[in-house]
Amino acid sequence: MAVHAHPDDESSKGAATTARYAAEGVDVLVVTCTGGERGSILNPRYTDPPSTPEEMAAVRRDEMAAAAAALGVRQHWLGFVDSGLPEGDPLPPLPEGCFALVPLEDAAAPLVDLVRSFRPHVMTTYDPTGGYPHPDHIMCHRVAFEAFHAAGDPERYRDRGEPWQPLKLYYNHDFSLTRLRTVHEAMQAAGLESPFGDWISSRAMREVPERPVTTRIECSGWFPARDAALVAHATQIDPEGFFFATPRDLEAEVWPVEEYELAASHVPVSTPEDDLFAGVHPEDDPVADADTDTDADADADRAATEVDA
Repeated sequence: MAVHAHPDDESSKGAATTARYAAEGVDVLVVTCTGGERGSILNPRYTDPPSTPEEMAAVRRDEMAAAAAALGVRQHWLGFVDSGLPEGDPLPPLPEGCFALVPLEDAAAPLVDLVRSFRPHVMTTYDPTGGYPHPDHIMCHRVAFEAFHAAGDPERYRDRGEPWQPLKLYYNHDFSLTRLRTVHEAMQAAGLESPFGDWISSRAMREVPERPVTTRIECSGWFPARDAALVAHATQIDPEGFFFATPRDLEAEVWPVEEYELAASHVPVSTPEDDLFAGVHPEDDPVADADTDTDADADADRAATEVDA
């Protein structure tokens, strides 16, 4: 189960991994927390922009269906309303009723329900920073983290189905500084113009911390599926833009993987890993004495405090 904030996030974060596992017979469910109603048109070649949030949501539902088909995965809408990305100084208040303002247990309840019915062994989502400071990405982390830890507890969310404990929780790390630098330097060495220079400089100047990578999934054979899913999100993705600036043969040579951080495990683990299902088999039950947790609990509490503030 891959939990994402908006339609298109599933195609830019862990997409080739989900396509690979789906092709190998794994039942993969993408969960989309919001409808993307307040997303901007990011593709300058998109010529018929929706005029209302409701029209935008309808367009993005169609885009999401096409992207899911390209990846070979199932997809479920959690049903919350996009919070938008606040801009300005000071930042404006978030819109009433948006995903980021929903009380945590109310926002997590439908995901707990889904976890208990779908019964995933592995969940993926964002780290406590959200990957970038979009309020929906931070809230997506909080909701997925809560659902992972609560779904197996029979005393919590009692009206939300029979308890089920997923075995492993991972955070996506698709835009690490290490990846950006590796691809940037390879493009320069090949005499190509790289789009990553300013981004690398900006992140270095802001001293964005690099989180630990525990797991690398080889998935270059599924880059075409990832690219098809990206293009399906026509309101968001420019087919001649940033995501397609790196020649795919060069990318496959220097960075054929997608990266993850193992945040919690109920099965014995040995890192580094090359498989999200390492230690997991369908017949496994959670192993109490194998519990492994990082500092994600403390990070999540800090993220919750920041969002609530």
